[in-house]
Amino acid sequence: MRMSKRGEVAPFIVMDVMEAAARAEAAGRHIIHMEVGQPGTAAPKAAREAVSRAMDGGPLGYTGALGLPALRKRISQLYRDWYDVDVSSDRIVVTPGSSGGFTLAFTSLFDEGARIGIGAPGYPSYKAIIQALSLETVSIPCAEENRYQPVPSDLPKNLDGLLVASPTNPSGTMLDRPALTGLIDACNDMGAAFISDEIYHGIEYERKAVTALEVTNEAYVINSFSKYFSMTGWRVGWMVVPEDHVRRVERLMQNFFICAPHASQIAALAALDASDELVENMKVYTRNRQLMLDGLPKAGFTKVAPPDGAFFVYADVSDLTDDSNAFAAEILEKAGVAVTPGMDFDGERGNGTLRFSYARSTPDIEEGLERLAKFMANR
Repeated sequence: MRMSKRGEVAPFIVMDVMEAAARAEAAGRHIIHMEVGQPGTAAPKAAREAVSRAMDGGPLGYTGALGLPALRKRISQLYRDWYDVDVSSDRIVVTPGSSGGFTLAFTSLFDEGARIGIGAPGYPSYKAIIQALSLETVSIPCAEENRYQPVPSDLPKNLDGLLVASPTNPSGTMLDRPALTGLIDACNDMGAAFISDEIYHGIEYERKAVTALEVTNEAYVINSFSKYFSMTGWRVGWMVVPEDHVRRVERLMQNFFICAPHASQIAALAALDASDELVENMKVYTRNRQLMLDGLPKAGFTKVAPPDGAFFVYADVSDLTDDSNAFAAEILEKAGVAVTPGMDFDGERGNGTLRFSYARSTPDIEEGLERLAKFMANR
């Protein structure tokens, strides 16, 4: 049977690492998971209870394509509470995770062959979605001195769009308002669309993340309940689009997905008011972050930068290896710690980097650091 070139995307390496770790666990080994960007906490209790009540009350079916009105209004309130920005609920689209949001955004904004700039290192699935939609990824190498974020002088000419993430995966670095404004202005000057990945907002340590909506209404902003709200498996997120784009995104949503899962939307609405539990989760991430910043250099991973947000540390290990895939496999085999090779995030320089996630429990992080230290001492 014939096959489309759209399906010839690169593997998502972290998923391969997860599968290798699962095989080791199935064989009886205890693996410490530092590979995946998934909170170790469950969805907030209020979210789970809300779904239980809804299921007892009757069947859950399709919602409107844009999402439950109550959820869209509550997300609008989130922007007032977090950023002091007024965003009409009419501009909010509830999506099946941020992945659904990216698919909708790229399809709404770009025709076949359009050139989309993304920073490197960056989240690998951007490129896969772009390729599968017959668009072109323009990789923008981001300098360490710019904390792995693009700056206007990095941007090539004739981009049709630019996607940025703040906090970013894998480095956890953030763009402040002047930096974000500079990139948005550069896109405006070349007539390029601007897409802001804000799925790690809420997970910040020393300063609040800036939303692109503080700078402009002419952007696509994508967020998710997966990270701060600990709802990865529920597959629910949202996007904010310009007012004159709502109907076109709605039509795409109707045909691609019909709607985000009804049960997940009910859970998301309740999760937005679970502030006490979410604050406690942040205390865990804050503690884990400090453990990593103290423990990784002691273990021998000395070239790390403090993340501003998210729950990752991106480490330069070029003094230790020129094959991060093999190095990660060695760490899994000998230390029982799963980490992600940098090739997932940067095809040019990733052979010399690793990403460590500290999203799991504090005891896991402590044990993982002990194992890494022992591994490095005996290497």
